[in-house]
Amino acid sequence: MADILLKIHASYRQVVSICDKELLGKTLEQGNRIIEIKHSFFKGEEKTEAEILKAIEIASAEDSTFNIVGKKSVATALKAGIIKQEGIKKIQKIPLALGLL
Repeated sequence: MADILLKIHASYRQVVSICDKELLGKTLEQGNRIIEIKHSFFKGEEKTEAEILKAIEIASAEDSTFNIVGKKSVATALKAGIIKQEGIKKIQKIPLALGLL
């Protein structure tokens, strides 16, 4: 089931955005933390977990930054080993993480 969005932004270093599809377009706020899950940054191709794992493997070989939002997306990034449990934050009970490789 393809319910995770993947978008790769070309820059001086590759920026990879991974987000649970149902979060697209939402704004999460809690205290002084705010994240807007904008179409312009997160709306990419719908992928399965296996496809995301392969894309992470390829992007990890490059100089990449990962922006990950949502339960399925964060769980997949943990499985891939690009983030650690202690690096996961939550806003409105939605997990999010950054990974720099």
